Amino acid sequence: MNEFEIFNETDKQIKELDDIKKISEFTLNYLNISNCIFNIIIVDDDKIRQINKNYRNKDSVTDVISFALEDDKTFIKTDVRILGDIYICFQRAYEQAISYNHSFKREILFLTVHGILHLLGYDHIKKEDELIMFDLQERILNEYGIER
Repeated sequence: MNEFEIFNETDKQIKELDDIKKISEFTLNYLNISNCIFNIIIVDDDKIRQINKNYRNKDSVTDVISFALEDDKTFIKTDVRILGDIYICFQRAYEQAISYNHSFKREILFLTVHGILHLLGYDHIKKEDELIMFDLQERILNEYGIER
């Protein structure tokens, strides 16, 4: 059984929290992932900028940051996969939804799937990895019913 918590650390009312829960469950089922634990934390610009600066040495706001515990070479294997934390920036998601001309719901669900894939070891540093990860994101969102 998968367990995850969603925390809204902003002062905004986010009506899509239930949708985030549902797409998270859908993504894990789609990928046949079970017995894992992780958190999704929605934060503001200042908080994600601070996280980005402290942990990635980038003094800028970003849309999503994932801390995948399984990436750590000293990680202790257990029966339950403790995946890590996903931080999503509310303001950036809102701005990107406008910029990409789609709904806030689509953007925040995209960022949720993106973050989960990072926790599971996917990345987009190399072009061939980007193609794999972004294709998988789109397939998950389309199968869920969230299209551009």
